[in-house]
Amino acid sequence: MNLGLNGETRISLIIGDPIAQVKSPGNLTTILARRGVNAIVAPAHVTAQDLPAFMQSVRLMRNLDAIVVTVPHKIAALDYCDLPSERAKFVGAVNVMRRLPDGRWVGDNTDGVGYLDGIAKEGFSVRDKKALLVGAGGAGSAIALEILARGASLLAVHDADADRRDRLLAKLAKCFPDRAVTGSADPRGFDLVANATPAGMRPGDPLPVDASGLSSGQFVADVITKPEVSPLVEHARSLGCGTMTGAGMFNAQADLLVDRILGIEAAGEPS
Repeated sequence: MNLGLNGETRISLIIGDPIAQVKSPGNLTTILARRGVNAIVAPAHVTAQDLPAFMQSVRLMRNLDAIVVTVPHKIAALDYCDLPSERAKFVGAVNVMRRLPDGRWVGDNTDGVGYLDGIAKEGFSVRDKKALLVGAGGAGSAIALEILARGASLLAVHDADADRRDRLLAKLAKCFPDRAVTGSADPRGFDLVANATPAGMRPGDPLPVDASGLSSGQFVADVITKPEVSPLVEHARSLGCGTMTGAGMFNAQADLLVDRILGIEAAGEPS
């Protein structure tokens, strides 16, 4: 359903740096139109340095309903949320913010749900499996939480930033004792190998794991959407592994993001 673009169109933005790689604006706008909502999602290139000024200025935009947040702003955006979800508070990051009529911002993080739903759509379940996660940032933290919430027997976390890795492991240990451990770039022995870093977006990037340790019985998933098939996923496919691309993650959470844009919150969260 195409409602057109007019003075009554509601606006949401997706912010990031860079932003040219995101496919969200068209996909989310299509879902809004399909639901009969006169609204669009537009990209906004905002640097980390300019984020405070941006967040101050959008308060003046009366027809702005929501902000979808991508790298590198997911952690910083949490500070602008007056009512973050419990999931967002645990993760320490948000990927979608909805402005209430009184001007307060509700924040949520759907990255983990989208990542694991996307993997499930490819026929893989993490229940009772061993998983290696590379990346303990905003997206990685959300994915880690969801991997363990869905019953993985063990999660090993690897990150180049050891302090960031250890902070995530400490939080996970409180909810999932003895199931989250320090990992490395060696993927041998894991059923799921999950990348939650930008590695692979730029030509010449090293793979996030030691490729020699991958084998056909493993499932390999990635967060990056450009290139459409990341070098990690491409290599995994050449070995016969099951895979999920970043697009699979986004497609799995697109309707959930639209719910948040429209103010349809998760059960038990503020609306």
